[in-house]
Amino acid sequence: MAADAELLIDRRRLRRRLGLWRVLGIGGLIVAVGAVGYRVRAGGNGAFAVRPQIARISVSGFIAGSEATAKLMKRVGESDAVKGVVVSINSPGGTTTGSEEIFRNLRALAAKKPIVAFVDGTAASGAYITAIAADHIVARETSLVGSIGVLFQYPDLSGLLDKVGVKVESVKSSPLKAEPSGFTPTSPEARAALAAVVGDTYAWFKGLVADRRGMDPQQLAAVSDGRVFSGRQSVPLKLVDELGGERQAVAWLESARGVPKDLPVTDWKPRSESDFSLWSAAGTGAGLLGLEGFAGQLRALSAEAQAGAQGGLLVLWRPEP
Repeated sequence: MAADAELLIDRRRLRRRLGLWRVLGIGGLIVAVGAVGYRVRAGGNGAFAVRPQIARISVSGFIAGSEATAKLMKRVGESDAVKGVVVSINSPGGTTTGSEEIFRNLRALAAKKPIVAFVDGTAASGAYITAIAADHIVARETSLVGSIGVLFQYPDLSGLLDKVGVKVESVKSSPLKAEPSGFTPTSPEARAALAAVVGDTYAWFKGLVADRRGMDPQQLAAVSDGRVFSGRQSVPLKLVDELGGERQAVAWLESARGVPKDLPVTDWKPRSESDFSLWSAAGTGAGLLGLEGFAGQLRALSAEAQAGAQGGLLVLWRPEP
């Protein structure tokens, strides 16, 4: 009888252990399936995205260099689930280096996936450099496109300093070192040196447009005086290929690049970078409160302020206040 009782106790213990492992196993399976499902819906990591889809990469606000965006495009390119890419653009441009970086990264991605650009608002200056990285550009009729040109801005505080009686002195190795300076008027030699840099970068910008859009010198001259054009104006000028929305962009991928029909369009976003600037933090707070439009403006101010602090050339459409 004692042996039977011990056997019964052992069986109960074993049953409890098996029950615990079953619960843990089922729980782990649920978590794994949920994680995979989340990755597929969010497009967070190409290694987990298994459902065939079209990736949407959004380019908005001020364009500056971003390692997170570069890594995003690499993940999209390596994902077997992604059959095509829509680059949704709504931006006034940004720095020349940031725009060049995103152009190069998109061209590298285009070697792996078919890409179409969709102008959902504005693709001006550096954002137009982003658009021409795609092999086809679709724009809304009232979108703003173009602003082909280069800008170098700096303040001249010399008049203000004279009024308050402040003089800034410097010792330089050569006359053009640290020019332009906001503390003294710009010399003709310094202005000529800056104009040469702007002119060279402008030629680079126009060369990209001519090559990517197949324009002859006369066609290029008609669109490269810095102005913006509406989507309707842009088609005959060869700045864009087609009028429409994202649906037309997806239809082009299907008809011209053989992407399977009726695939879901999934947002792929960069993984967040650490940025604790005042504007960035305010943008995050506004986003948490549901003020997405205001949050986007604050984040754009953060990026523009950082670019301004670093200095450099801009490919940016910004109407004067």
